[in-house]
Amino acid sequence: SNLLRCTSGLITFVAILVFNRTILPKKTPTPKELYVISPSTYRFILNQPELCEKKSPFLVLMIPVTLKDTEARTAIRRTWGQDGLIPRVTVLHLFVIGQPAQSDPVLQEHLERESKEYGDIIQMDFVDSYHNLTIKTMMIMNWIATYCRGAWYAMKIDADIFLNVRYLVDYLHDQGESSRKDYISGSVISDAVPHRDSFNKWYISEDLYPDTWYPPYVSGAAYVFSTDLARKISWASRFVQPIPLEDVYVGLCLHVLVHTSLRFCTLTYGQEHLQKKGEIDSCQVGVVCRK
Repeated sequence: SNLLRCTSGLITFVAILVFNRTILPKKTPTPKELYVISPSTYRFILNQPELCEKKSPFLVLMIPVTLKDTEARTAIRRTWGQDGLIPRVTVLHLFVIGQPAQSDPVLQEHLERESKEYGDIIQMDFVDSYHNLTIKTMMIMNWIATYCRGAWYAMKIDADIFLNVRYLVDYLHDQGESSRKDYISGSVISDAVPHRDSFNKWYISEDLYPDTWYPPYVSGAAYVFSTDLARKISWASRFVQPIPLEDVYVGLCLHVLVHTSLRFCTLTYGQEHLQKKGEIDSCQVGVVCRK
């Protein structure tokens, strides 16, 4: 059946990348194919380059926030981001931050004190804005690929999500070795089209993105992936023109990697898995499994 059964009101999907060949084609990009989201474009202000080497994590939670989100960082450290939450399983959290458009020396000094105290801040010198979320997401991918290759999984998760870490860890353990490579899981959006109304928050011009549909992608609110994908998504980004919709952009990078090899299967979680600001997704209609 194409109808998805709704359990506790929340539907979540799993996307599994299936490969029959090497994921990185040997073709060398030409200059016209290369785009601008490069880690060398930006410098670190604060970094934790040795964190993963010291702790060999099972899961790394990468949480995009802004300089002023002090309360959110504190709340996460006290709840689902606290150290030692799951016995015998190393789960790390890191807050990823840019710079405000207008300098705020007081908040910056406070952030630097936080970094010394908790060791969980990554800050780079791009301007923190909604339209730069794509840059922030690609900096997350680059950081995982550079400093945390030994982790099993990484998760990009917004600060306004409450995550049941134990449930997620148990779920990932149940997936076995098959999810250790070329794996991404999240709420899949498979029927999205570009918004051409310039007053719409998600407006994309035809010059920037001329196609009439988006390939399937996982919602940027929260998705978990095997860490090998970070390097591969970073590689694929050289062929994808940046757009200010970071989750769509990651989907476009995956589309470059797998073309028709992306398979979608449904997974139903309970309400306790993750919940955004108290809102539960409604039941949806989708395809149970499709190549």
